[in-house]
Order: sequence, then C-alpha cells, then structure tokens
Amino acid sequence: DPANSEAKLGLAQAELLQRVQGMDPQQVRKDAAEKPADAEAQIAAADLDLVGGHVEDAFGRLIETVQRTAGDDRDAVRRRLLELFEVVGTDDPRVVGARRALARALF
Repeated sequence: DPANSEAKLGLAQAELLQRVQGMDPQQVRKDAAEKPADAEAQIAAADLDLVGGHVEDAFGRLIETVQRTAGDDRDAVRRRLLELFEVVGTDDPRVVGARRALARALF
C-alpha cells in the first residue's frame, strides 16, 4: 500500500540492508576516498554510513556528490538520497535540513 508510511519505511530499510550485505566496508570507504566524483562509490559509502548510524555523514556525502556530478550520475545520487530520506523518515529534522541543502545544490 503506497499510502502506508510504515510499510514504505520498512521496505526502504530492507532494501538498504540488502544493498550493504556483502560489502567490504574498508574497500568501499577506500574507493569513496580515492574517487570523490565517482557517484557509485559515494552512494555505496553513504549506504554504509547510514547503516552505521551516521545519518548526517551519509546525507552530506551525497549532497556534496550532487554538487560534483552532472547528468545521469547526478540523478542517481539524487535518487539515492531521496531513498535514504525514506529510510530515516521524512519528518526527521536531519531529513528536513538535508532536503534544503539538496535544493540549494540542485539550483
């Protein structure tokens, strides 16, 4: 049910956990550090950040990546950031602030 916020949150969390399963955290972080403009590397690191409870780091990483990228890469980063907003919960103050920062980055 798309209108069920609890179901939507549960699905977003399950998808996140599925994405990070099997990742090598050290390699993901190394790749992200070495390739700041690599959208996929930054997305993977942001997923790990969020699973580790580092919400602001995950959001900040993706907002900075939106600023450094263009085209399809930028859109992929933006979409993942919106997915992570769902995982945290759209009413969370960190999401509200990150939405503003994303808007500034896009325009």
